[in-house]
Amino acid sequence: MFPHHNLLRSLVIRLAIAALVAFSCLAFGQAGPGGGHVGGGNAGGGGLSGGGIGGASAGVDVKDELKGFHALIAVQARKDQILAYAAMMNTTEATTAQLRAFLDHVSKQTTASEAAPGNTALNEAIERARAANKKFLDSFSEQQKSGLKEVIRKLLKEDSDLEQQARALSAAANDARASAQQIASTTQNLDHALAAFRAGQADLGEEMSIATANHDASIFNLAPAKNTIAFGRQPVTITTSGAISRSKAAEEKNLFNLELTSDLSDLQDNISAVLRMQLDQAHRCGERVEIQRATLTPLAPACGVTLQLHFERWLCRGGYTSEVAEGNGGFEVKLTPSIAEDGTLRLTPQTGTIDAQGVLADALRSGSLGDDLRGKVAESVLAVIRRGADYKTVLPPAAQAHARLIHAQFEGTGMGRLTVVLSGEVSLSKDEAAQLTTELKATAVGGR
Repeated sequence: MFPHHNLLRSLVIRLAIAALVAFSCLAFGQAGPGGGHVGGGNAGGGGLSGGGIGGASAGVDVKDELKGFHALIAVQARKDQILAYAAMMNTTEATTAQLRAFLDHVSKQTTASEAAPGNTALNEAIERARAANKKFLDSFSEQQKSGLKEVIRKLLKEDSDLEQQARALSAAANDARASAQQIASTTQNLDHALAAFRAGQADLGEEMSIATANHDASIFNLAPAKNTIAFGRQPVTITTSGAISRSKAAEEKNLFNLELTSDLSDLQDNISAVLRMQLDQAHRCGERVEIQRATLTPLAPACGVTLQLHFERWLCRGGYTSEVAEGNGGFEVKLTPSIAEDGTLRLTPQTGTIDAQGVLADALRSGSLGDDLRGKVAESVLAVIRRGADYKTVLPPAAQAHARLIHAQFEGTGMGRLTVVLSGEVSLSKDEAAQLTTELKATAVGGR
């Protein structure tokens, strides 16, 4: 359907021929009049300036060939896009697997009440796939957008169809009057839409020569790993997926690019409970803090934690206690991720909006309370991510001790859901690289 690879090969051959012809013309032209070489002024008559080998009759328009060649080169994927494409396809494939499991479930005469929980999880997976698709398209240069506009237009149409069918399924799954047959039929329609969406992404990869690049880059999608940790009494589940690609050889080391994406939606759902364990305090004398509600939202490349809290200040004197201040307010903390020199994830907290009055406002803005809350919020979120998004649970054994993180950022995935994306590299010897490749081929999802 998309013959860019064959056309590119043809253009290279034709350009080589055109260059050889042009070079021959130049050489013979220099041997013509005034050159004092073979043939002299009379040997060739009108010669090369007429309809000879290098003229219009040669049938090779070098300018047109170069224009087509450069147009194709302009749409080729960059190295970072090759890895991002693999991560995107991994997300789509995971969504497809979840949809197939849901389809199998609803095919067994499932009622709307039984389908609703699975539909919610499926919707979130679809939103992650659509967000990964948008992120990849947003990385395009202007030349890529122009050269791939028809393929992009088709993929955007398939994305819109996928969204429409997902909404239709949600409506059916949440309608108590919907029959099992209606839910199953709507799920089938969604399955067709997702298949078209996945095919559109594959076509886009072909147009960008990513399939060809994968032969050299050795891209492998890593199977998602689900990790449930107990943060105090609160369990939090984080699912991490990713991709590894062969980058380049430097001296005796072999480098692999690494990108991991961890789904933090369960942390979002339980952030109030997580932070209450760390932030609530009820000192007999001094400040008392109660977290009423907390939210965790994307502020790419950072994230934001907003606290709604109740505050009291108590004074102890002569064996008696008395309340001297009380108030309710809101306190926002912005968390910006980075990778420290030792290769570990760090979160830098900054105070955002403060919605409070009186003593509470002063304590949050310039008192120790604001500093204490800001630091504990960062420590709590970081502890959950470090334990739940441990890349060693995703990487094959040969890569675990040699992986190094380089960059980190938070991203939204639609519906307000949050992910953290970690990028890095794996540096190996030749033998270690061979072992890693063997392990990747045995365990990776959609390895190429």
